[in-house]
Amino acid sequence: MPRKTATRPRSGCPVSMSLEVFGDRWSLLIVRDLMVRGFRTYYDFQNSGEGIATNILADRLRRLIGSGIVETEPDPNDRRRMNYRLTKKGIDLAPVMLELLIWGAQHEDTGAPCEVIAAMAKSRDALLAETRRRWRDRDPEPILPWLGGPTPRRSKGKPHEKTHRLQQDVAPNRAGSHAPEKHAASGYGRWG
Repeated sequence: MPRKTATRPRSGCPVSMSLEVFGDRWSLLIVRDLMVRGFRTYYDFQNSGEGIATNILADRLRRLIGSGIVETEPDPNDRRRMNYRLTKKGIDLAPVMLELLIWGAQHEDTGAPCEVIAAMAKSRDALLAETRRRWRDRDPEPILPWLGGPTPRRSKGKPHEKTHRLQQDVAPNRAGSHAPEKHAASGYGRWG
């Protein structure tokens, strides 16, 4: 059942009402980062490279939680910390986010790898199914590694193997682009 908001909607139009819930830039980027970049912590969002101010980040997370799009849960490794996670209502935005991603890459100069976008456009259903599977299984691996994953916290010693692999995935290739290198077995990304 939809939650009632404290403010009265401008109209009964579903598009208008949806935009009131998640229609600002920062809310959409937080949803994107939870959905495809594997972000889970406040630290991840703060260090995403988007330049969001801490007060805006805290406000948008609070709004998304209040709207039932995001929820918090204790970190399994440190119960004092909270992780953010999309709710069922939040993961239902996956088709919208996918279409925004494809539309933006097709019509704007984004620097997104053309081959990956073309594969995503052809394999929408498979990509959405994989996005939902990762959400259901709580799989933190970024679904679009070329966007970059969470920034690892600095620790003493050798970098974690998964972190090293993510850094290789987003490192510039020989052409200077941040597109993933073509992997012999699978082409670009997981859907190529």
